[in-house]
Amino acid sequence: MADSNRIAVYVGSFDPITLGHLNLIERSSKLVDRLIVGIGVNAEKNGLFGPEERIDLVQKVTADMPNVETQTFDGLAVEFVRSVGAHVMIRGIRPLTDIAGEFTMMMANRKLDSGIETIFLMADEEYGHVSSSLLKQITPLANDEQLQKFVPASIIPDLRAKFAAGK
Repeated sequence: MADSNRIAVYVGSFDPITLGHLNLIERSSKLVDRLIVGIGVNAEKNGLFGPEERIDLVQKVTADMPNVETQTFDGLAVEFVRSVGAHVMIRGIRPLTDIAGEFTMMMANRKLDSGIETIFLMADEEYGHVSSSLLKQITPLANDEQLQKFVPASIIPDLRAKFAAGK
C-alpha cells in the first residue's frame, strides 16, 4: 500500500467477542497503522448483545491497543470499508470448512468493489473451534474457569448478566 496511513477493517458480529476474535485483532493491529473493528448490525437478527454493548465489550478487551477502534455498521461490509477510507478487509478463518464460504464472500466483495483487498488470517490453533454460537450454547453450563478458555475473562460478568436476565 503506497500511502503512509495503512487502514484495515476486521468485520464481524462479535456477539460476543471471543478469544479467537481477540487473537486476530491483536495480530492484525500489528500489520497496519489503524485497525477498525466493524461490528455488523443485522436488524433481522436478534443478537445476544445489542450493537452498543458489543462496542463496549470490544473496546474493553482492546483498550491496550491504541491503533484499534470500534464502529458499528449496517449494510454491505465493502461499503463500510470504503466509508472509513480503507482498502483492506481482514477475515478470520477457523477450520478448513470456513474457507469455501469465505472465498465465496471474497469473490462477491471483489465484484462489488474491486479496490478492496481481502486478507485471510488463520486462527491460531487453540482458537480453531471457538465461535460465538458455541459460546451461547455453553455459557449457561460452564463455570468461569471453563469460559476463560473461550472468551476474555473481563467479559464473563457481562455474559453472566445477559444470561441471568434471560438474554
